[in-house]
Amino acid sequence: MTDWTIATAAQIAQAVRGGSVSASTVVDGCLGKIDAHDKAIGAFTFVAHERARARAAEIDAQIKRGEDVGPLAGVPFAVKNLFDVKGIATLAGSKINRDMSPASRDAVLIERLEANGAILVGALNMGEYAYDFTGENYHDGPSRNPHAREHMTGGSSGGSGAAAAAGFVPLTLGSDTNGSIRVPSSLCGLFGLKPTYGRLSRSRTFPFVASLDHLGPLARSVSDLALSYNAMTGADPSDPVCIDRIDPPVDLNTGIDGLRIAKAGGYFEEGGHAEAFNAVARICSALQVSETRVIENAGLARASAYLITMAEGSSLHLDRLKTRHADFDPDVRDRLLAGAMIPGAWVTKAQKFRSLFRAQMLALFEEIDVLIAPATPCVAPLIGQKTFVLDGKELPVRPNLGVFTQPISFIGLPVVSVPVWLEGSKLPIGVQIITAPWREDIALRVAAWLEENGHAKAPAANLEEKAA
Repeated sequence: MTDWTIATAAQIAQAVRGGSVSASTVVDGCLGKIDAHDKAIGAFTFVAHERARARAAEIDAQIKRGEDVGPLAGVPFAVKNLFDVKGIATLAGSKINRDMSPASRDAVLIERLEANGAILVGALNMGEYAYDFTGENYHDGPSRNPHAREHMTGGSSGGSGAAAAAGFVPLTLGSDTNGSIRVPSSLCGLFGLKPTYGRLSRSRTFPFVASLDHLGPLARSVSDLALSYNAMTGADPSDPVCIDRIDPPVDLNTGIDGLRIAKAGGYFEEGGHAEAFNAVARICSALQVSETRVIENAGLARASAYLITMAEGSSLHLDRLKTRHADFDPDVRDRLLAGAMIPGAWVTKAQKFRSLFRAQMLALFEEIDVLIAPATPCVAPLIGQKTFVLDGKELPVRPNLGVFTQPISFIGLPVVSVPVWLEGSKLPIGVQIITAPWREDIALRVAAWLEENGHAKAPAANLEEKAA
């Protein structure tokens, strides 16, 4: 008997469309697993039992009538709780938002996935207002790494990482401002896609930093990233940065022959633990990468992203800071207050440098197609761990898990994070596959080749074994 809770989205959709399993059976198994195990994992803040079962019954009825229900037929998915879900308040990981009225409509990306046959089963834990890299929520508790529950999931899409890695659902959605898809993907051992800035609609989601915010999927297989990505693309006039650009659906069978691939050097070879660089070396060896390109000014890019994040984030929350300051996570509140005091001239300089760094990277991608870099500086730290040592310096964990992701999202480049399991480690670590703007197809092709050839893998955690 197939355990549909650890099947991929592609496998589920094929079986449901072919009639070998019902969408209702898949959803019941998913909900049962969440009910049995999520108390120990902390991935969900809301489970949509009634909605999911009703939607599954609709899909089964459509199939019985011979209708085409879409390429994601019967696939359960869940979303970070900053996505609007009709009928519940959009928490964005906060206490304050619990006083908001329920959303009157789903986020655009939820609508697009469900239009292609997928089934929403719930909303997921996250760092407060997405200002977090740990996955530890002050109000709802931490999401726990399913591969080792005393360890972090990474954030701020911590519940998204936990739910996919636990096998609760094959597919989740998260957001990535400075690395919040790629960090959980790295620490939880998942494939994660941060698309090009402006590629996917952000309509009806709670923002963090509008000029840096991206949305995207996390999954245990590259084919599931591609399936969901294909379903979610398209113009949306309600998101002013969502581009009206038509590209063919991603074809993972194209292979990687002829691609010019280089390793990121300089900044991306420093400031991490050995496992981060060993994982990059393994991927580069598999891809037969012999060229290293030093990314000049990457440290300045990270610093500039940091300034813009603090300034824009604090501006968004000024009224809440004035009227509800006691209801914030103290760490988030203090960072937002610090951002409110940043001189405007600093932010202006950071934005000017952003244009220069983008031009520099676009010039690089005229010479290469793919850049390989570490995703996080280490494997998942322990929950509650406040500091770690990078390059001989003791630094706070919370802001520095994104040391390698921030320079990339700063200029909106597309990235697929691929999971690597190093020999002797109980925890995975991710590697970034970075490409030029709008070339998600190339990043996904490289990731698919790595997965197919056994160099990157994302198994679901054995929850019964972990519980024992």
